[in-house]
Amino acid sequence: MRVCLVYDCLYPHTVGGAERWLRSLAERLAKEGHEVTFLTRRQWPRGTDPGVPGVRVVTAGPGIPLYTESGRRRILPPLVFGAGVFWHMLRRGRSYDVVHTGAFPYFPLLALGALRWRGRYRLVADWYEVWTREYWNEYLGRLGGLVGWAIQRACMRIPQRAFCLSQLHASRLREEGFTGDVEVIGGIYSGSLEPRPVVDGNSTVVFAGRHIPEKRVPALIPAVTRARERVPDLHCRVFGDGPERGKVLALIAQADMNGVFEAPGFVDMQLVDEALHSALCMVLPSRREGYGLIVVEAAAQGTPSVVVADPDNAATELIEDGVNGFVARSASPDDLAEAIVRVHAAGRSLRESTTGWFGRNAERLSLARTLDKVAAAYAASARS
Repeated sequence: MRVCLVYDCLYPHTVGGAERWLRSLAERLAKEGHEVTFLTRRQWPRGTDPGVPGVRVVTAGPGIPLYTESGRRRILPPLVFGAGVFWHMLRRGRSYDVVHTGAFPYFPLLALGALRWRGRYRLVADWYEVWTREYWNEYLGRLGGLVGWAIQRACMRIPQRAFCLSQLHASRLREEGFTGDVEVIGGIYSGSLEPRPVVDGNSTVVFAGRHIPEKRVPALIPAVTRARERVPDLHCRVFGDGPERGKVLALIAQADMNGVFEAPGFVDMQLVDEALHSALCMVLPSRREGYGLIVVEAAAQGTPSVVVADPDNAATELIEDGVNGFVARSASPDDLAEAIVRVHAAGRSLRESTTGWFGRNAERLSLARTLDKVAAAYAASARS
């Protein structure tokens, strides 16, 4: 089968859950003997190998920075990439049997929908998130929000098969009027399915991810400071980088607590895993998540998680309150601190139940099972 994967970011040149998922899908399909093309922006120096074994990587746009200084997605890069996708498919669309794209940032999906009649390929889209009208208005203002919401709605009208990683966004997709096939594909965890032995956690809170406004990483500093009033030996390690890293470092400096906070930036995932394995808990203060892979990765290490109850946060679907972590009422210092203290009070029993939760759910949430589902969907569409 001839498969084209379309996304404006390619792992590890850009780091994120969607990037890791599509990279893994490309490699799996190539190993099975399919002819795989990955259409993306240029994110590496010209003349160098982007490094995806067995996959033909094609650029459909320059590596224009995706984010503003405030951490918001810029409009120009997806427009340029969408135009590049349109041009590529105009010339090469007939050479693909299946085209699989991320729905966001929308313009590539619009281009693929516009040319589907010409290429006659079967179109698959990953809907990691479906934004509400209210959130669009908050993100771009009333006029910009109306345009963004209308473009999202237009993408839903394109004939396609939709994959979601959460029940939240699958339900929203249907509620917004999507009439095609929607499947919640389970998970994208790629590590070992065997839980690690339970160990007593230390007193370190860990965060790992991009420092963008939606993640609310700066909220960790006052929350841990407040929690230290009840757990005096509490520490915090903040992994990752992004537009809000400056705020994080400034808050750490203002806290003036030598050695309590550490923010080493991006590090190898093996180091993150080891930090999670011995941590008290992983805290993800995000207001908006399409999935929340880090919750599963923490549970694989036997470490409970704290997430926040927000209408756009699908990571709450991965938490059984009191079993593998807690859902904080908000990202306020008091509410996050209260959840962290609850983890500390639960002690080893919570770590044991977290390990048990992972053992029961690992296969369902595994990348291997999701890849099997996607491959089966491709085969089914080929027969139809």
